[in-house]
Amino acid sequence: MSQVNAIGLNSAKSEDIVKSLNTLLSCYQIQYMNARGFHWNIKGRNFFELHLKFEEIYNLLLEKVDEIAERILTLGGAPVHAFSEYLEASKINEAKNITEGTAAVENLLAGYSTLIQMQREILTEAGDADDEGTASLMSDYIKEQEKLVWMLKAYLG
Repeated sequence: MSQVNAIGLNSAKSEDIVKSLNTLLSCYQIQYMNARGFHWNIKGRNFFELHLKFEEIYNLLLEKVDEIAERILTLGGAPVHAFSEYLEASKINEAKNITEGTAAVENLLAGYSTLIQMQREILTEAGDADDEGTASLMSDYIKEQEKLVWMLKAYLG
């Protein structure tokens, strides 16, 4: 008989999901800081619209950071919380010294592509573990971010 955690899921499978979620959390933290930096440092003709859009984006990212950390705790894990761990684990690179709108939007698009791919993998992993909570979270994120990717790509023309 397999061991189950406090919410009735297979403990070993949940530990694997926690590892995946911690990597995702790291990526979200870097994507968040990138968006925050773009908000602070954007210049040029599209300053006003991009400044507001980047604020909207980083607020959405920050909300997900909290939700992912809480899901990790719900599964019985511990969310990573040191920025050095985020930098080490993230599949998204830090963006430095980007002040031009097109470059900032392209960077965010690349980050969202990475997030969506990871979330699809976690969705499959959660499905295999009968972890409806994590699967639902990933599904919601994918849907929202696919639309955001479409809008950012439309902005670029």
